[in-house]
Amino acid sequence: MNLILFGPPGAGKGTQAEILKERFSIPTISTGNMIREAIKNGTELGKKAKAIIDGGNLLDDDTVVAMIKERLAQPDCAKGFILDGFPRTIPQAEALDAMGVVIDAAVEITLADEKIVARMSGRRTCPGCGNSYHTLYKQPKAEGICDGCGTALVIRDDDKPETVLERLRVYHRQTAPLSAYYEAKGLRRVVEGQEELADTTALMMKAVEDLA
Repeated sequence: MNLILFGPPGAGKGTQAEILKERFSIPTISTGNMIREAIKNGTELGKKAKAIIDGGNLLDDDTVVAMIKERLAQPDCAKGFILDGFPRTIPQAEALDAMGVVIDAAVEITLADEKIVARMSGRRTCPGCGNSYHTLYKQPKAEGICDGCGTALVIRDDDKPETVLERLRVYHRQTAPLSAYYEAKGLRRVVEGQEELADTTALMMKAVEDLA
């Protein structure tokens, strides 16, 4: 199965992508990881990307799509793949189509903005060992202290409510239009994010079961 996962920040795309990866033995391809890998491997596109990034610029859509096509040509993608975090815009989706990349389904994980703000702003991270906690779902034994190393927990800048709201504004402006784009192609499938991870995963499996 060739899948695209999209949805707002904090909806659980990365978690579901990893579960699908394990369940169906197909690779998850995130643009960030893919770009770092291409640069490390010194491919022609990797060298081009490094020059752009070193110059303090963002990668253009054509370069990112070309890197994805290069990554999808690798042997581990022969039985399928999961694109996590790409495309982010309609032009990126159109560029992907123009390159002949066949997609079986674009799965949108939905979650209300207020739930996302509560979910993300409740995250707490240990700067010492990297353990993650949540004020509602995964509380440490001692409030504000990491169970693993005893370091005081912090809120990452990305998880502060004002930052989350800005990320959501960008998402609704740039990425949410993909809903209509893939709906028109008959590829959109919707998974409504649930409070419990297992419940969201069950809905995800139901959404893709006919593709396996």
